[in-house]
Parts: sequence; C-alpha cells; structure tokens
Amino acid sequence: MKDHSIEFSDSDEMDDDIEFCDNHKIIECIVEEQYHSIRIDKYLSQALGDLSRNHIQKLIKEDRVILEGKPVKSNFKVKSGERVIIYVPEPKELQIVPQDLPIDILYEDKDIIIVNKHKGMVVHPAAGHSSGTLVNALLYHCKDELSGINGVIRPGIVHRIDRDTTGVMVACKNDKAHQFIADQLKVHSITRRYQAIVYNSFKEGSGRVEGPIGRHPKDRKKMAINHKNGKDAATNYKVLENLGNKYAHVECSLETGRTHQIRVHMASIHHPLVGDTVYGPSKDPFHLEGQALHAGVLGFIHPTTKKYVEFRADLPDYFTELLSKLRHR
Repeated sequence: MKDHSIEFSDSDEMDDDIEFCDNHKIIECIVEEQYHSIRIDKYLSQALGDLSRNHIQKLIKEDRVILEGKPVKSNFKVKSGERVIIYVPEPKELQIVPQDLPIDILYEDKDIIIVNKHKGMVVHPAAGHSSGTLVNALLYHCKDELSGINGVIRPGIVHRIDRDTTGVMVACKNDKAHQFIADQLKVHSITRRYQAIVYNSFKEGSGRVEGPIGRHPKDRKKMAINHKNGKDAATNYKVLENLGNKYAHVECSLETGRTHQIRVHMASIHHPLVGDTVYGPSKDPFHLEGQALHAGVLGFIHPTTKKYVEFRADLPDYFTELLSKLRHR
C-alpha cells in the first residue's frame, strides 16, 4: 500500500490513487502482508492514518467500504493481496454566519487586521465548531473585506493558533495581502515568538529542538516527531526564568510553523507545557483548560509599505497569575 496522507479539511493535495466521483473521494488500496488477518476497520485506521477507526466503522455501516467487489462488516479479517475500495463522501460545506463577538483588535488597515486571540476561541469553523469562531467575528467586523484564498470556511486566515493558545494573529482583507504574507510564511521569514510555562527546570539557558512533525502513527488526533512522514521543524527556546525545580518560563521562537510544533517539541525534550494534557501529564494540577502558551510577538513585511512591522500582545491574566503562584511556591 502507498503511504496515504489525507487531510480532507486542510489540504488541496491528494494522492494519485484518490479520484472524485459523484461528490465522493475514492480511495483504492491493496492489503500488504503486514496487515494480513486483522480486522478491516483496524487495518484501514492504521493504513490510512487520517481516517479514524470510528469514521471507518461508519463508512462500513453505510456500505461504503468494498472488498473484492462486496461490502464487508467491521470484524471482517483481511488477507494480503486483497483489493479494498473506500468511498468517502465530500464534507458538507458549512454556512458561515457573521457574529458580533468580542475580539481584541491590536491594529487594522486596508490590508490586514491584527487580533489578540483569547483562550478558548477556535480560529475557523470545523466539525463541532460552526459558530463562535474568530472567523465568525471577523466576518461581522470586516463585512466583505476578507481574502478568499482559503475559501468560505477560512476567509482571511493565513495562519492558525490552537484554540487554547492566546496571542497575536494576522488576517488579511484582500488576496494580494494574503498571498504576500503567505509567501513569507512559506520561506519561514516571519517572526513568531511565544511564551510558555513548562514542566521541569533547565540547566542550560537556551537551546534548539529539531525533529520532523507529522501525524502520530497510532492517534490521528495528535502530532508527533515522525521521521518517516513528518515535515521538517525547528524550534528555538530561551529560558526566561526557572520556577523552582518543577517548572520554567520560556520563550520559543519558531523557524517553521507545523501543527502543535511547540507542544510536540518541548514535550520531546521532557518539558511539556503546563496544562497540555495531550502531550504532557494527563492531569493538570492548575486546571488551566488548555496549555499555557501565548503568541507574544508577530512580525513580517507589510504587503503595501514593504516595511517590517511587529505586533505584540501582553500576557493574559491567567498566565501572569500562574507565574506569580509558581514564584511563591
């Protein structure tokens, strides 16, 4: 089997053996020897890492998984050499409604709008989050003045930060500005500095973490250092303050911008972010409702003036309060 990397919501690139037919994607594969005699739902979830086992079981119930010309049940055990075809329906396009939501605007002109995203706000609509997102708020505030390069679900959005990460983001009001900033992202020339509170103190004052980041091989909801299928990633960090032996306050500068990059890289060197129950301890002693991570500085060449501009967002209250608490432990 070919190594499939399928992200239906985030990518326009498709494998050569995925075709379009009647609003479906058709995935065709041949069972390899290593998957011989395992359940078909387990086989497909492992072989096609971007389709969850629950999603595959749903497709099987709808007779959308065909093995050797016939629908199968989830507990059917595959044999090496067998041909499997999966018909995956195209996701339904969401109707995005402008909403009068509070957003912290740091700067705005005819090309760009800079916001300080608050904790808990999703950047753009997706399954389970059709409203209450930053995009809903931007549509209300900017009316029709948002770039269309990323389609109706992500108008104006050039880059994202996680739902529970706070701080500086840029959105673009026209396609020219969008492309200009996207080109800077592509060559990693944009300044992005984050502050984080992590577990465990440091002996050194700074460092660099390198490691390709891709989907976790066993858990599609997570990212991981993945040398086989990951994309190159590098994070520089500087220790701002050791907070006793158990915690530290650090600044992380991104050379690249992969999904969950800081969270994965810091966890890989035994300094997971406080509050991050995905890549760190499963129980958060401070009940933060998400990782202690703040996008403090964003800098780039302005699309019209062609001059370097830099924007900063102050640390949120929960972050400064946690710092104070840890200093006095």
